[in-house]
Amino acid sequence: MEFAFTDDQQMIAETARAFFTENATSERTRRAMAGDGIDLKLWTAFCQELALSGIAIPERAGGAGLGLVELAIVAEAAGAQVAALPMLGSLAQAAQAIAAGGSEAQHEAFLPALISGEKIAGYFHDAALHAEGDRLTGGSHFVPHGMIADLFVVTDMRRMWIVRADAPGVTVTRQTTMDQTRPLARVDLAGAPGDPMPDASAALAAAHRAAFVAAAAEALGGAQACLDHTVAYARERVQFGRPIGSFQAYKHRLADMMIEIEQARSAVYWAACAVDEQAEEAAMAVHAAKSFAADTFFRCAGDMIQLHGGIGFTWEHDAHLYFKRARALQTMLGSGNWHREQIATMILGEAA
Repeated sequence: MEFAFTDDQQMIAETARAFFTENATSERTRRAMAGDGIDLKLWTAFCQELALSGIAIPERAGGAGLGLVELAIVAEAAGAQVAALPMLGSLAQAAQAIAAGGSEAQHEAFLPALISGEKIAGYFHDAALHAEGDRLTGGSHFVPHGMIADLFVVTDMRRMWIVRADAPGVTVTRQTTMDQTRPLARVDLAGAPGDPMPDASAALAAAHRAAFVAAAAEALGGAQACLDHTVAYARERVQFGRPIGSFQAYKHRLADMMIEIEQARSAVYWAACAVDEQAEEAAMAVHAAKSFAADTFFRCAGDMIQLHGGIGFTWEHDAHLYFKRARALQTMLGSGNWHREQIATMILGEAA
């Protein structure tokens, strides 16, 4: 598959990079970490001024009608700045699920508010969820931005419901989270009313595809930022009368990071393009992208800390923000081993 951005996609990439570089600063991210883990001013500007929040939502559902390639472009730019936004749960999972499998009434009730940023959605699945009519009992310990969510999209992997956060029977508890830029919450449902989606299969498939691609693209952006920050440091830090980037061992580490990142970039945009073109390998591609990009980000974040020396271990430096995000992404939406098992099963069948 040959792939290159179109002029419109290149414009989206440049616009998104400029927006997040200017607005998702370290100072603002750290203020968000000290609060609810979201930069609300940034989220509002992203949704309403930049107007890229509905980029991968079909036009019939109120979005821009573009695809996962464009979503990946935006997620990569946000990941490069470790932006404290609920993009993954609210847009890539919940909004995609509602757009693909929700009723017209659900589209009208929820999608405009999610796309505009006026409401935030959480997303989780509970394989042991108990449904008695429209009453749901179950929950999850790990719901990104669950504390500030206005609604939840809930699935047992066969059915899917929309549950309002203020509905009776819904309890949300703050959790201690390693990645403070994407805080997790425990959500408990005790006979909470749920609004079922008519096409849960389509909703689940859309949410998974978009989430895997968005998480992979976010990891790609973070990995590239780790390399960029480390290269800049290597040029300015002087040891033994010369920049440390001139030492052979240091250059080898940077080269290894670059090679891993370029492979991850190919995997991410292969997956996004395969989904948009409904290619046969799309299902395999999204698993490959998530596992490879997340692992690449984690390795690059670790290298960033080591290659910065003592300052890389301090709270004042941003290296730990990337490392924590990378570690969280590795475990979210299935571990790398789980994704590789899915690929093995697709290739080998029962022999896997």
